[in-house]
Amino acid sequence: MPAQGRAGTGCDAQTVSPDKLAAAAQTALTVAAALDERDAPLALVARVGTDLSKQGLVYSHVGFVVRDHPAGRWTAVHLLNECGSERSNLYTQGLVNFFSDQLVNQDARIVWLQPEQAQRLAERLRALPRNDLHQPRYNLIARPGSAEYQNSTAWVLEILGASLPSGGADSGRGGAYLAAKRDGFVPDRVHIPYSKRVLGGLFSANVAFADHSIGTRLSGDYPVVTVRSIVQYLDRRGHVVAQREWRNGRLMEPLGAL
Repeated sequence: MPAQGRAGTGCDAQTVSPDKLAAAAQTALTVAAALDERDAPLALVARVGTDLSKQGLVYSHVGFVVRDHPAGRWTAVHLLNECGSERSNLYTQGLVNFFSDQLVNQDARIVWLQPEQAQRLAERLRALPRNDLHQPRYNLIARPGSAEYQNSTAWVLEILGASLPSGGADSGRGGAYLAAKRDGFVPDRVHIPYSKRVLGGLFSANVAFADHSIGTRLSGDYPVVTVRSIVQYLDRRGHVVAQREWRNGRLMEPLGAL
């Protein structure tokens, strides 16, 4: 799998400043230390790559972090847009790279899953690209369950769905999403007014509005898979055993909003 990419942005040549690299390294060390404290083969780790505060959201991106992956002790496995194009790919990255991708800040959240599900997920992700459930046609607001498009959070949800006993290890994308839906997943609703579509804005790049129904486009309320909807679903259904979060470099107790 490639090692470079951007979460829905362009790939103009940019040098990471020493300060930003040091901040990413500190976050990586903090997250790795927390991961080492628990005897778990895998966790979900969320980051803030885009400011979604106007949509009431905090975290914009989430990936799996796998222990003892062929690429390293703690390796992030996630889907990223290919440099602002209509394509995506799956990436393996160390934690420093994961937290140095032009992020809004260094806030982070770890979500640990029940041991059986975490083990199934870790085994599947170590074996990629076999059964990768990847659709390379990228849409930032991909409709949940869409066969034509996928984005980063949709891929995570489908991998989670495939790890359920009812999902089946080789169920394909459609079966994986339906398994998560049957298990209680409910997508978020993101409002994108018509003026945003015409004039551009938060969702102006890599977007296929036609992936959604005419009724959705007229209302402007788009169902999407968000980090919030994934974590709330997992927590609600009892798949989560623990969470930990840092805001502005400080451990949050209790956890903040998603």
